[in-house]
Amino acid sequence: MKTTTAVLPRWTIATPIAAWLVLAAAFLLPGAGFMLALVGIALAAAVFAAVHHAEVVAHRVGEPFGTLVLAVAVTVIEVALIVSVMLTSGPEKAGLARDTVFAAVMIVCNGLVGLCLLVGGIRHREQDFQARGAVAKLAVLASLSVLTLVMPNYTTTRAGPLLSSSQLAFAGVSSLVLYGVFVFVQTVRHRDYFLAATADEEVHAEPPTNTQSLFAGLLLLVCLVAVVLLAKLLSPTVESAVQSIGAPAAVVGIVIAALVLLPEGLAALRAARADRLQNSLNLALGSALASIGLTIPTVAAVFLWTGQPLVLGIDGKETVMLFLTLLVGTLTLSGGRTTILQGAVHLSLFAAYLFLSFAP
Repeated sequence: MKTTTAVLPRWTIATPIAAWLVLAAAFLLPGAGFMLALVGIALAAAVFAAVHHAEVVAHRVGEPFGTLVLAVAVTVIEVALIVSVMLTSGPEKAGLARDTVFAAVMIVCNGLVGLCLLVGGIRHREQDFQARGAVAKLAVLASLSVLTLVMPNYTTTRAGPLLSSSQLAFAGVSSLVLYGVFVFVQTVRHRDYFLAATADEEVHAEPPTNTQSLFAGLLLLVCLVAVVLLAKLLSPTVESAVQSIGAPAAVVGIVIAALVLLPEGLAALRAARADRLQNSLNLALGSALASIGLTIPTVAAVFLWTGQPLVLGIDGKETVMLFLTLLVGTLTLSGGRTTILQGAVHLSLFAAYLFLSFAP
């Protein structure tokens, strides 16, 4: 059997080119009303193309390396977007990294995981995965999120939600080291924790050639850069829309995180629907870990160098949502088997997060 991911359809090659043409047109015709519609269409098309190219690369390198490709690539470009917006917008955007990282955790751990479990449960009734790998990821996620998003509110060297220079440096280094250890465990030391317990048909499918994989990897990078730049073009419109409806400024972080996580989200949903829940959870939880483990160290280094303030601590309501999310995730993913019930529980938390974001 030959998998379709070993083929590069013409639309997946043409889409990145079209997306960059739309970007060029948007810079040449700034403010044109019809350009916003073109940018939105190009953004959606680039996301679908990115998912396809990520699956080609993932099929070639195998699991769990494949799920790291998209997560790390997206997060690196997400960091560039956050840093560029924060440095060009001034102190009023000092909390954008916090808002985006927290939104990414909520979207992934409640929205994406819940939707994957629900879709997989509806289609396959019950799904199995390696509980050891899921619990390991949740342990790292809990440590990273609490130390970087909650602890700044309780330090005394500098009034929260800010950290002193030494504390910020420690948070950045410790986050990067812990994420590095996790990647080593996932890909080398305990790789079997993150592999499906039973083989699926795609394991035996004919992999793409080296040339196809290299070309797909290059197109993946081109698509992801286009996604981020297109999202940045839409961000002023998003900010204006958020202000016009009277929503809190933190909603902007939710929109940015949702746009950037689209490629990973679609890939995870496709895996869950195909009864590959292990791959789905690797993608989802891995993206949340990469979002914190790579974003916080980079942002901390940049703001230590520039001397600008960096707001990291979340408020009391968000702290409760974070602890509840970590608790529920530990309970639902510790058994190695899921149904639609676990998916519904996570989605209910995601609905509460969205509602309280607009009506704090």
